Amino acid sequence: MPAAKTITPAEKAEYEMIWGRQPVLEALKSGLSLVKINVHEGARGSIINEIIQRAGQIGVPVERIKRSKLEEETTGQSHQGVVAYTTPYAYVSVEELLQKARKRQKRPFFLMLDHIEDPHNLGSLLRTAGAAGIDGVIIPRDRACGVTPTVFKSSAGSLAYVPVARSVNLAREMDFLKEEGLWLMGADMSGERPFFKADFSLPLVLLLGSEGKGLSRLLREKCDLLLRIPMQGAVSSLNVAVAGGIIIYEVFRQRGLQK
Repeated sequence: MPAAKTITPAEKAEYEMIWGRQPVLEALKSGLSLVKINVHEGARGSIINEIIQRAGQIGVPVERIKRSKLEEETTGQSHQGVVAYTTPYAYVSVEELLQKARKRQKRPFFLMLDHIEDPHNLGSLLRTAGAAGIDGVIIPRDRACGVTPTVFKSSAGSLAYVPVARSVNLAREMDFLKEEGLWLMGADMSGERPFFKADFSLPLVLLLGSEGKGLSRLLREKCDLLLRIPMQGAVSSLNVAVAGGIIIYEVFRQRGLQK
């Protein structure tokens, strides 16, 4: 096994961390560039064994360390006895997302998120996106959650497979994608059409708004269609990750992607 690389406090700022057994394992499987993996000296089990084995196969150093040191590194996060250091997340452009989807000869299906701030919501949406085969996720650069260790863990490793584009101007990206033949459909409580009556066989961008505020006025006005999730009962709204999951899987159903 390669010799462990010591990462100094000054170097830590140059790397990002992934913690948790399944997220670290998925990072290894996906070929994500890992610098080092630290494992609690008492951690055992089949996933730990697979992490160590895969890391050895591709030359990623693994070091067994004391629990106190691991706790210090992760500042109390639920690390499950393992943490990996990786280079900062490499965002792609919206143009790259579109090119990759077309190379696979697919009707593109992108998710655009309007200033999601909670990393757990972002991670959950990425996990659903990975499960449903979405071609990419588009997020804004400012006033929104980016890709963080918490997001990676909340995505259960799906972030290693779902490309994310980060844009300075979502409205401009919407104009570009519309010119490229994609339909822009936004989820909104006041939407004119129930989501299950929309035609999701079209090349599609699904827009989801921020927690509490929903879609911004400008993005809402640029949508070709606004969709609502009908509800009856005391609850008048759904968490954005739940609402997104419901609509994403209706797209999945309509497109006949079931195995």
